[in-house]
Amino acid sequence: MARKSYKHQKKGVGRFVQLPEWLQKTEAWATLAPGPRALYIELKRRYTGSNNGRIILSHRDAAKALNVHRNTVGPWFKELESRYFIVMKQAPHLGPSGVGQTSHWKLTELPSDDMKAPSKAFALWRQI
Repeated sequence: MARKSYKHQKKGVGRFVQLPEWLQKTEAWATLAPGPRALYIELKRRYTGSNNGRIILSHRDAAKALNVHRNTVGPWFKELESRYFIVMKQAPHLGPSGVGQTSHWKLTELPSDDMKAPSKAFALWRQI
């Protein structure tokens, strides 16, 4: 019996972003506005499995990906940092040739690229 040709074209389901149930149950996530949630998902989309602590996402790239103005995402980054979902590992700066270098981010939900355990500090966050 001949094989069906369409099965040879399948390459898997592709990439996806996983948001575990325990993360969604935390107070920090439940009280988070939709904008910062979308930004967190965009940051997690850029996580490859081995680059936590070196996730690159500038304000302009985030604004383009989320279809908002670039000044809108700044407070969203600050909100995610204040709730301990993300940590800035490298601040933006001018490189040696004068070309700007973007921030490097770490997701506290996942182990870092140097194999340190995740802090999951957002689980302790409480609304005042």
